[in-house]
Amino acid sequence: MKANITSTLTRKGQITLPKAIRKKLNLRAGDKVEFIMDQDGNVRLIPINLSIKQLKGKLSPVSKRVSLEEMQEAIEKGETRS
Repeated sequence: MKANITSTLTRKGQITLPKAIRKKLNLRAGDKVEFIMDQDGNVRLIPINLSIKQLKGKLSPVSKRVSLEEMQEAIEKGETRS
């Protein structure tokens, strides 16, 4: 979803997140978000309290199952999965 949506900053420095953004990010009242600013001043808004149910389907499937022994060996070797 790419969209240009405008919101107004209040005197208290608050903004209202438009409904389309809240819906896309599955945000509700009380949820926490993180603001990340890059060197150019661009800001990203990241939801930081996703539940396991919300994460379902967002991660890529495991391509190969490995045993605990294989995991331990990889950790000891400092290997990463590609």
